[in-house]
Amino acid sequence: MNDKRQNQFQNGREPSEYEEKILALDRVTRVVKGGRRFRFRATAVIGDGKGKVGVGVGKGGDAPSSIVKAVAKAKRAMIEFPLQETTIPHEIQVSFGGATVFMKPAAPGTGVIAGGTVRAVLEAAGVSDILTKSLGSSSKINNAYATIEALKQLQQPIEKSSKEKVSTEKKEGNNV
Repeated sequence: MNDKRQNQFQNGREPSEYEEKILALDRVTRVVKGGRRFRFRATAVIGDGKGKVGVGVGKGGDAPSSIVKAVAKAKRAMIEFPLQETTIPHEIQVSFGGATVFMKPAAPGTGVIAGGTVRAVLEAAGVSDILTKSLGSSSKINNAYATIEALKQLQQPIEKSSKEKVSTEKKEGNNV
């Protein structure tokens, strides 16, 4: 019984249905009269691999607590976007802060052509074929949020059924 329970809970946490990645773990220093105060800032991305993804930033006195906070914020900030098989439905370019992210759909088998932060967000989201370019800022946090903003703005393409196509063709033919 204890073996099952140990396998179920790793590192004192429940197993998650989401894929978690730590984008950055930074030690932040604040200088005060008596010396320096150290804190940690973690940036995490979490996704289900099926079109849901979230990014969160957590701060704490030690690294593990900041990671837990970042993952919790990422879960609360999850968004859902339309996937067209393994890519995105259309091109998009979005700016957030000083970072600009350009994304373009790619043919199956292309892979994820992206830099570190954008790649991590897209892989967690389940996008496996895409072309991207990060412009401007090299800040991991701004690039992650720019990617999330771009995914939020994606729209599902309008597909006409075969019946609608035939009826519009007949109407156009009668008018000519």
